[in-house]
Amino acid sequence: MPLMSSILSRHDTIADNLAFHLEAGVDVALGDEPVDRFAESAAERSAAAARLATRPAEGAGPRTATAPPAFTSPRPASAPHRAPSGPQPSPALPGEAPPPPDLAAVEAREAAASAPTLEALRELLERFDGCPLKHTATRLVFADGNPKARLMLVGEAPGRDEDIEGKPFVGRSGKLLDRMLAAIGIDRTAAYIANVVPWRPPGNRTPTPQETAICLPFIRRQIELANPDVLVCLGGPSAQTLLGIRDGITKARGRWMDYDTGTRVIPALATFHPAYLLRTPLGKRMAWRDMLAIESRLAALPARSND
Repeated sequence: MPLMSSILSRHDTIADNLAFHLEAGVDVALGDEPVDRFAESAAERSAAAARLATRPAEGAGPRTATAPPAFTSPRPASAPHRAPSGPQPSPALPGEAPPPPDLAAVEAREAAASAPTLEALRELLERFDGCPLKHTATRLVFADGNPKARLMLVGEAPGRDEDIEGKPFVGRSGKLLDRMLAAIGIDRTAAYIANVVPWRPPGNRTPTPQETAICLPFIRRQIELANPDVLVCLGGPSAQTLLGIRDGITKARGRWMDYDTGTRVIPALATFHPAYLLRTPLGKRMAWRDMLAIESRLAALPARSND
């Protein structure tokens, strides 16, 4: 029995360790052995310092007639870049850094405002290179569900499963969200689902304020074009970004607020993100109250005429 208990305890420890890394976004094995990147960096710094220390000795002797170093060779003038033909920002060249965050945010506002339809907005996002997350994500995660639905739900950013499939809320969180919606008689044909940030941050980390600011004009335009009757913010970051609140989600959830698209005011509600409910099952009781509030609000609103 002690041996069996030890084996089971070790198995549980390994399973917990794997679960921790998976939640942190470590989902791909790149090698059979771990690599100490800190030691590699220290070795590179030591080698660079050694090269600098020996450089004066290398240049101490008399100069010989040798070819000029490669970095002093004159370079032919490069052809000027062509200006983009349309109002959209030009794609970044391979290896070229994205524009500064403030400039990227301005380009995002101008580009988002120019999209006349949701499909045009999606195509524009496919071409937009101002957000650095695009270059680390697998694909754009734009939306799922029915764009003409009366209910729209917005999370923070895609995770691993969403990055693979290109749709929001398809992993464990998505399955829980589907069950939550089904409890009030709604499925994905009667809801429209998106995220504030449409690209997965590396390792599932929280998007930076700059990344969120760059993506904000696009989700605002997406909400405006979808024109839902009820907007639901899934999680604190989504509610804080879209509704401008500072309260945490526990305090903010369950309160109806106004979301102004510029053309109309939409009733909005913040509730727990399904990922939070997976970690904290006790929150499901409050989330259920929020779902009932959503059901009541939809029932109280006048029926939408068919476009």
